Amino acid sequence: MDLLNFDQAELYFDEPLAQDVARLLVAAADKYGSEEAESLLLRAHLLAPQHLMVLVALYRFYFYQHRLEDALLVGESTLAVVGRRLDFPDSWVYLREANLGAGVMRSMGLVRFYLMVLKASGYINLRLGNIETGRAMLEKLIALDSHDRIGGKALLNVMQQMNNTVERSTRWTH
Repeated sequence: MDLLNFDQAELYFDEPLAQDVARLLVAAADKYGSEEAESLLLRAHLLAPQHLMVLVALYRFYFYQHRLEDALLVGESTLAVVGRRLDFPDSWVYLREANLGAGVMRSMGLVRFYLMVLKASGYINLRLGNIETGRAMLEKLIALDSHDRIGGKALLNVMQQMNNTVERSTRWTH
């Protein structure tokens, strides 16, 4: 299966959004950088807690504000929401290629989105020092994305190069 096949794939922003929620997202974007932006996003989240556009907006807000713990919580919530829509196992740990195949029959766009969130969550875990979890998430992504369309190998390679550099520098200091 080619995860770059966009033919007739619905994307997360194609999903209809209630006007009041859309207004909150626009207002939050207009107020970006202020304390009010977060409260607008949280109100949108209260009104549409499973809408992917709301989850993406909230994730991006936290990520770009360097609030990685909050971004990770949104990422985990997003994996759960999308996983339920695709009838995936409750945890990414148990996800198999057969699950992806069945998920593609529902929505190639959602499968690709799920894998992108898995990659983002793996990256954030690495940044937070949760090395084993981050590595496991990226290794799962690579196992499921054999053609590396989502780009998990590059992140894993960077992590391994950093580990090798740290190991070499520790050898010289001891």
